[in-house]
Amino acid sequence: MSNHQLPDRSFCLIRHGQTTANEAEIMAGATEVPLSPLGEEQALGLRGFDWPAEIQLFSSPMGRAQTTCQLGFPGQAFALHAGLRERHWGIYEGAHLSTAPPRHGRPEGGEDWEEMILRVAEAITECCAKTPNAVLPVMICHSGVIRAARATLSDTPSTTRPANGQPVLFRWDGTTHHEEPFNAR
Repeated sequence: MSNHQLPDRSFCLIRHGQTTANEAEIMAGATEVPLSPLGEEQALGLRGFDWPAEIQLFSSPMGRAQTTCQLGFPGQAFALHAGLRERHWGIYEGAHLSTAPPRHGRPEGGEDWEEMILRVAEAITECCAKTPNAVLPVMICHSGVIRAARATLSDTPSTTRPANGQPVLFRWDGTTHHEEPFNAR
């Protein structure tokens, strides 16, 4: 288990809608790629979720996350947070997923996994600190960000890729976080 901690409150992470790179099974961590038509539908589907009365939105600065935020939460302001960006895969950027290196460690020219876990924990903590207690922080981010958040909660590394456009609630029960799907209406 990582020694990084997440804030003692509930928050929601959402992986952006499917991209053209996801569709082609290409690694595009730090590479800007657009949403696919399915990804746009997934982002629009966020409008159908039963959100609490008040949420505060944050987004990765990457275009695919911002587009998901704009489509899913039209007219709602959101703040960008650089710590919510996807991992840079170095020499593997643009390569097929079947050639992906192990998640742990640093891919040549890329970001180290432990450094990413720390960056993500700090980003989530900062977003939560900027959100009033009665308001749910919702962060539009990436698969690697959700996996890094999971890594702070478990001794077992997450091998499950979170679904595109599906909110994941990290519910705080006063003692620990429980990862739960966020239900639509």
